[in-house]
Formats: sequence, C-alpha cells, structure tokens
Amino acid sequence: MSIAVAGAGAFGTALAVALARAGREVTLWARDAAAVEAMQAERTAPRLAGVTLPEGIRPTGDADALAQAQSVLLAVPAQATRGFLQQNRARLAGKALVACAKGIELASLTGQTALIAEEMPDAVPALLTGPSFAADIARGLPTALTLACREAEIGQALQHALSTPELRLYTTTDCTGAELGGALKNVIAIACGACLGAGYGRSAHAALMTRGFAEITRLASALGARPETLAGLSGFGDLVLTCSSEQSRNMAMGLALGRGEDWDPAITVEGAATAGAAVRLAERLGLELPVSTVVARMVAREMTAPEALRALLDRPLKEE
Repeated sequence: MSIAVAGAGAFGTALAVALARAGREVTLWARDAAAVEAMQAERTAPRLAGVTLPEGIRPTGDADALAQAQSVLLAVPAQATRGFLQQNRARLAGKALVACAKGIELASLTGQTALIAEEMPDAVPALLTGPSFAADIARGLPTALTLACREAEIGQALQHALSTPELRLYTTTDCTGAELGGALKNVIAIACGACLGAGYGRSAHAALMTRGFAEITRLASALGARPETLAGLSGFGDLVLTCSSEQSRNMAMGLALGRGEDWDPAITVEGAATAGAAVRLAERLGLELPVSTVVARMVAREMTAPEALRALLDRPLKEE
C-alpha cells in the first residue's frame, strides 16, 4: 500500500520517519516551501530537532503527489481538516484517509471521521490515535496506537501497512469512541495542567484526571461510543500520557493558565477549541461536563484557575 502524509508538523513527520525506517516509501507533503527545501537538501526535520529523515521519505510541496498514494495520513490540525479536504477533493477521492488530529470541529461539532465522510463520500475514513509523542515515535521508541475504521477489512489492511517493529497498532470499528477519547482527553489535560500550574498538588491532579475520564465516558457513550474503547489506548491510555507530561501542548497550556502566564495563540492546542465544542455538545444532549465547562471558560479568559477550582469544589455533593 503506497502511503502519503499530508502535513509535516512534528507528528506527521514522526509517522513518516517511523514508516520509512521500516522500509516503506513515504511521500511527505508540506505547505511551507522553505521547510520542503530544507528537508530535501539537508534531510532534517524542522519540527523534530536532531532527527534525520530516512531515504524512504520524499518531501514535496506539490499536493498533486498525494494523488499517487493509496492511503493518506491527514496530519493537519483538526480545525483545518475540512478546508484541506475541500482544497484537495480531486486528489484524495477514493482513498483511505486516516485522520491523525485529535479534536472536534468547533463550527459543526463534528468528529474527524464523520467530517471526512461528509466531505469525501467516496473515500474510506479512518483514524489513528492513542498515547504518543512525536519525539518518541521519531526516535523509534515503542508505541502502541489505535487504528479506527468502520470497514473492518480496510482497517486491518491499514493496520498491517502502518505498523512497524516499534509502532504497534490495534484496530477497532468504533470510530466514535476512538476519536472522542482522543479529542476530549486534551480538554482534561488543560485542566490538569492548570491544577499543577496553580500549585494545587498531585491529589487534585489525580482527582481531575478521574472525574475528567468520567466526563469523557459520559459524553462519548451518549454519542454511541463503546465503553471498552474508552478504557483502551485511545481513551484512558491517551488521557494518562497527555495529563502527565509537559511534552503535551495541552498540558503545557494548562500550566501556563494555572500560573497566570500568557500563551502564544500561534501554537495549535487542540483542546482549546475542543473544550467549547464539548460544552455545546453536552448542552445539546442535556449532560453536565463541569471540568470541560471551566476549561472552556479559562481558555476564553472568563475565569482564572483559582476561580475554576472553586467552581468545581462548590458543586453539590453527590455519589460517584
């Protein structure tokens, strides 16, 4: 199966490196012409310091190259996926399109696989998600991810095409659970970062992770996700990693909010937009998401971290 990666950010480049290191030929498309030139001439990755691009990677700025691949990994931000598909509809028609972003589109409250199905009805939507940092994948460290695809046979074909000796993929047909677990854990990671940034300690951090997982399960289950998916790599596993390391942009943003520091708006943080989307979905379904609600308000600068904690602690007592 011929493979292309659309998006040469840290994660897209890391996937290309892992696949090429395992002997695959990979086309790596980047929008930035200067980045493409650097990758071609120097075989370095602008977004991954110290990583050399294997010979199997063909960097390009020509989007027509995507048309030559059987499957395309969409390593573009979640809020940019629809626009990218619309701009490249003819090039991507009929392919397996594997979303790698973890987020809900704010404008439509749509997950990535549903968005692909809407924009590209003749393509096969899939999703690659789970606990992973780009630097770990690029260095060849052992990583396990979830490959979600409603068409089981195509999912298995993608599983074999994208797995490497160090990158182990598990399949599921539960796209809803996989994409919501991956998207919503980013929101909880912002809360956990704010908790630690404000100095509230590890006990509060553990409580936020646990109650946050309850929110993820509540919302995702209401939208049709399977509980076992949320308890797996794409749900609980990704939550643990993202809420525990400053390598996560979501966690890092939360730490900045907790400390009262500014955050560079040019840095993409998927959980910032997803928090607002999650709250709107919950309102539509008549659900309560208290952690996600305070995160949405912190991101909008309507509430400080101390005010958010007070709002959570002042909620009426209840059974777990």
